[in-house]
Amino acid sequence: MSAGRRNSDNKKDWNTPPKYIKKIKEFFNELYLDPCSNKFSGLNPKYEFSLPVDGLQQDWTPYETIFINPPYGRDDLRKTTIKDWIFKADETFKETNNEILALIPVATNTSHFKDIIFKSSTGLCFLSDTRLKFYYEGKESKKGAPMSCCIVYWGNDYKKFENVFSEFGKCFNLVETKND
Repeated sequence: MSAGRRNSDNKKDWNTPPKYIKKIKEFFNELYLDPCSNKFSGLNPKYEFSLPVDGLQQDWTPYETIFINPPYGRDDLRKTTIKDWIFKADETFKETNNEILALIPVATNTSHFKDIIFKSSTGLCFLSDTRLKFYYEGKESKKGAPMSCCIVYWGNDYKKFENVFSEFGKCFNLVETKND
């Protein structure tokens, strides 16, 4: 499933578009971990996990900066969903205060948005690309994503997050909102 819809494509390695990779690298200065990597991800972090090593089962706490573009659908083999990835990012931030970015579909009606993102992430950038064109095997997909996407931020420098990502959409400081 993807944002409440059945995924009509069996491809699992949808990669972040280069224009976002450039900004992710700019934001972090040095990216330490991509736990959802594959040979075409283009991020080149210091450390990465790619199948058959399940990044969700690995310890993320030693890594200061983490970017995840998690599988959007249900993984029947591992019995996981995107919520598991969001939960792991949130718990890692709470435990370590590491900076984490996640590129995920906008689905504000889901429990991972209501129970995790809106309650404990730092910032959110709703991307203007209404049908984001992910990359597959190093090439831009002809079809755009069937849903809008956003970048979620866990960290302590919302202003930097907003400065780097606001050119791609509308950013919101969720910590400031919680304190109002």
